[in-house]
Amino acid sequence: MILLQTDTTGASQYSSLIFLALLVAMFYFLLIRPQRSRAKKQTEMASSLQIGDRVQTFGGVYGVVDSMDEDSVVLRLEDGKMRISRRAIGSKTSDQD
Repeated sequence: MILLQTDTTGASQYSSLIFLALLVAMFYFLLIRPQRSRAKKQTEMASSLQIGDRVQTFGGVYGVVDSMDEDSVVLRLEDGKMRISRRAIGSKTSDQD
């Protein structure tokens, strides 16, 4: 009686590699790519700031851009001024706020 032995380890290795590749692709499209897109939009918005723009910080503070330098922005608030990082500006708001 001759028994033929089949090599099933090769097939399981390929299926493991395919599963790992699908997992990496899923993480890229669901987590990494959207985060890069949000970061790019936030960087573009921070670089397009001008004096007089109404903004909201990520902390929820509303203000008007009073002055700027490369890394920071001075916001005019209802009761004074505050210097914050450009990266802390969450969004521009409309003039009606």
